[in-house]
Parts: sequence; C-alpha cells; structure tokens
Amino acid sequence: MHRIISIKDIEGLRIGQAEDEKGGTGCTVVLADDVMRAGVDVRGGGPASREIELLKPSAAAEYIHGILLSGGSAFGLNAAGGVMKYLEERGRGIPVGPVRVPLVCQSDIFDLTFGDANIRPDEEMGYKACINSERDNYKDGNFGVGCGATVGKALGPDRCMKSGIGSYAIWQGTFKIGAIVVVNAFGDIYDERGNKIAGVLDEDGKSFLDSSEIMEQRSRGVPKIAANTTLAVIMTDVRMDKTALCKVASMGHNGFARSIRPVHTSMDGDTVYAVSVGEIEADPNVVGTLGAMVVSRAIETAIKSAKGAYGCQAYEDIELLRKI
Repeated sequence: MHRIISIKDIEGLRIGQAEDEKGGTGCTVVLADDVMRAGVDVRGGGPASREIELLKPSAAAEYIHGILLSGGSAFGLNAAGGVMKYLEERGRGIPVGPVRVPLVCQSDIFDLTFGDANIRPDEEMGYKACINSERDNYKDGNFGVGCGATVGKALGPDRCMKSGIGSYAIWQGTFKIGAIVVVNAFGDIYDERGNKIAGVLDEDGKSFLDSSEIMEQRSRGVPKIAANTTLAVIMTDVRMDKTALCKVASMGHNGFARSIRPVHTSMDGDTVYAVSVGEIEADPNVVGTLGAMVVSRAIETAIKSAKGAYGCQAYEDIELLRKI
C-alpha cells in the first residue's frame, strides 16, 4: 500500500510558479538541487517545445538542470532565457570553455484565447518562477502555467471550462513518485471512477456534452487548430537513466488516456516528462505503472482546484449550479 504525500516531499527538486492574471498566462519551473536525469514522450500533434531533443537516449546529455512549463504557445518559449539566466548566475550548467551552459527543456500550452493575448511569458517571468522556487510557492489551481488553462473546447471558448495545474504524489514503500499536470485539453475530463468532471458545457451551463460525439457528428470535423495541450512532469527518487525515463514518460501517457477523451489529437501538444533525482533502486515497470496513476490523479486535482476566470466556469461552479 502507498501513502499519499505532497509533491513537495520529493527531495532534490524545487517547483516555482509565476503568473500574470491580466494576461491569463504563467510559468511553472521544475529545478533540481543538483542535476536531474530526464526522459520525454510527445504524442500530441501540435507541441510548442524547446531542447527536448536532449532527452532522446541517443543524445549526449546525461542530465539536465530544469524543465519549464509555460503558457503563450510558441511566443512563450522566450521564458526559458530567464531560467537559464537564473542558473548561470548560480554557476549551474555544462562547462563549455569559459562559460557554463544550463540545459533547460520547455513545453508550452496555448492560452492566448483568454486574458490579454499580448501578454506572454517572457524571460522576466521565467526568472521570477525560479526565484519563487526558493520559497517553494507551488500551488494547485490557477497558478503558474495553469493560470489560463481550459478544457472542453469542441464548441469554442464560450462553452469550455476553466482548468489549471494539479499535483499528486505517493510514497510507495522505499521510493516516492508524483506528478504535476497542467490540463489544457481539447477533450473532456473524467475522474478515477469514470465520472465526467469537466468538458464541453451544454446550454444550461451545468451539464456536459460529449466532445467525441461532437467530433463524430460534424461532417468536416472540428477546426484543426493546435490551441490545446496537456503537459505533465513525473518526478521520482528512483535512479533511472534516460532510456528508462523515456519509457516511464511513455507509460505516463496512459494516465492521460484514462482521464482525457479524446486525447493525443492533432489539436493537442500532449507531452509527458519523467525526471529522476534519487539513488533508490526499483523496477522501472512499477515506476511507470505508478507514474500513469499519479498523472491521472493529478489531472483530477487540476480540475477540482481550478477557480472560474475569464468568463469560464470551473468545477466548483458547476457543482454549485447543480445544487440550486
């Protein structure tokens, strides 16, 4: 049996967040106290990313220094410069001649539809998220990259729901594993019991339509705009190399499939990272299986922690309407 813990209880990692509520966007950074081994698996058809080629088993880098999840779509990729600046100031990075080059991977969600589209994560916001990691300011909900996250967009922004970022972590015998997930999905969201908890709203504002059925009923399908993306970072203190971590990241997508329908479409940029900062020995298959579970639970946390904003209702708003 496992014990539920806080994502902050996984030693060797810090999570920092910064957001701009007017812009409806933000950054969430995961930094290692030393270095982190990492893998990645991208299954969405429209990712906005930076430096993830480093995480292929064939790439030379054995470790990285940080992972940034950001809003702003491709515009937000500038925010990694702030993370690099923060790390360089502290002497972190790969020695290359007279300088050290921090290795920072980044993936972004599309949140330009809500808030002020002219405000995007930039170097300053990325740097601020790093500073905030020193204060361990991580929170579930409308924070960091979750500030402008929404779900259920098959009928456009007027019928979608507010989402956010969520976490879930466990202590399984000798090791710890957890995940943070920002849920900005095209599809509908289900809890662990199979109940739909977020998605396309019906005209009454308190019941759901089915995104998959909407896709099937439209002869021309839905607009193929990569305006979505769910991002996850699985974290553990089990020692694994890049090859094993890429497998864990791949298995982590099973958590997406359990909780999001449809998922991995050409309109999403769905990406899962897996990082290791410990020296504990464990079967990677067990780690991957539990990784899928914590990802799924973190998705549920993201939905239930979100607050209504930018004209979008959140889970708690729908629950309140149903009681009236």
